[in-house]
Amino acid sequence: MFVRMETSRAPLHIGCGAIFELPEGAGPGFVRDLHQAFAQLDWVPFPYDSVVDHGPANALSRWVKTRPDPSYHVRLSALPSPGNDAQLGQLIERLHSNPLDLSKPLWEAHVIEGLEGNRFAFYFKAHHGATDGLGAMRTIKQWLSTDPNGLGGPGGEDAPDKKELEKADRAAIRVARGIVSSLGATGEMAGKVLEMAMGANSAVLGALRTPRTPFNKRVTRNRRIAKAELDLGRMRAIAKATDTTVNDVVLTALAGSVRRYLAEQEQLPKRSLTASVPVGIDRDEETINAAAGFVCPLGTDIEDPVERLRRINAVTSRGKKELVALSPSALQQFTLAGLLPIAFSQKVVTAPPLFNFVVSNLVLSKEPLYLAGAKLVSMVPVSFLSDGYGLNVTLIGYGDKVTLGFVGCRDTIPHLQRLAIYTHDALDDLEKAAG
Repeated sequence: MFVRMETSRAPLHIGCGAIFELPEGAGPGFVRDLHQAFAQLDWVPFPYDSVVDHGPANALSRWVKTRPDPSYHVRLSALPSPGNDAQLGQLIERLHSNPLDLSKPLWEAHVIEGLEGNRFAFYFKAHHGATDGLGAMRTIKQWLSTDPNGLGGPGGEDAPDKKELEKADRAAIRVARGIVSSLGATGEMAGKVLEMAMGANSAVLGALRTPRTPFNKRVTRNRRIAKAELDLGRMRAIAKATDTTVNDVVLTALAGSVRRYLAEQEQLPKRSLTASVPVGIDRDEETINAAAGFVCPLGTDIEDPVERLRRINAVTSRGKKELVALSPSALQQFTLAGLLPIAFSQKVVTAPPLFNFVVSNLVLSKEPLYLAGAKLVSMVPVSFLSDGYGLNVTLIGYGDKVTLGFVGCRDTIPHLQRLAIYTHDALDDLEKAAG
């Protein structure tokens, strides 16, 4: 579905940019040696070793195993030394704006040297048809090690073993069985959706009341990226003081940010903005996409940040409980139904939005991670946009920080960096209001 939804203006790949510190004693050829090691492709799991085949009638899609070309998929780039973080961000913006070749395995990796401060960078992107955010984190963690002296990294001792059984065939069989079993869940899902639309703090009603904003326009292919790093300890303290969650605190800070951003442009709607909040679902090692979600009103019509936080918490608490109550088959149908606004927007952008932007949440590690001895300093998630939905925010928890990656349409959302700055300010305001 994700592959078929892609358009020239809205490529549907996701990615991340990571910054590493060179290990002590690293020679001048360390980054290039790392590039060569990665290009051996000893690490490639399914479906990064496969291409999408839509069949002779373009009717039934399946994965077909192939041999990825290392020189195409793994690339060495360089900033004009000494390159700074702003130049790195500009490079990643350009790399993320380019669509993947859908006739090849749906991923690219870029090793980037020339970054000042004894650092280098890594940018990886893969099509959302090949992975979701949680699956991408799982793949990336297989390249990393908690041991700075370990042999983790591509081709090292932590690389995943190759399995002889063809995972693509097993995946196709599992999907076919899932379609059959999900037919019996139609009534369950219909009944649950009706329940979700009733009563206070309904995510369904929130979606139907979503206002149109500058974020909900036709996009171009060009992307702009911004990041904000928030202290996890501060957010835990706020959550504890208000009996909410860290995720609720982040959503409240984002709500304060977009409220200020749109108010400055005199485009803040009277009705509350809403966010689509995906929730990762437990999956086996072969499942490459498994996420459901709900729409959460962000309380941008509320001035008091603590009141806004409590409003968000009420909706997220109910939304999570309703998702947990669904059977696996009904949850799969609910997930597909949740993709329909994006699929529809790719063709009919004038349709009323069912949310204003997406806010995803991922956890990488509480411990420091290393790539062939090089310490991971930070990781910035970079998600996708679609017509009618020109802003996306993804969070990654690493160590004592939560990094927010803002992705916006370069040609329709001006001054994207202000959203990152205003998120810091909104967290300050919430912290003060919460005492």
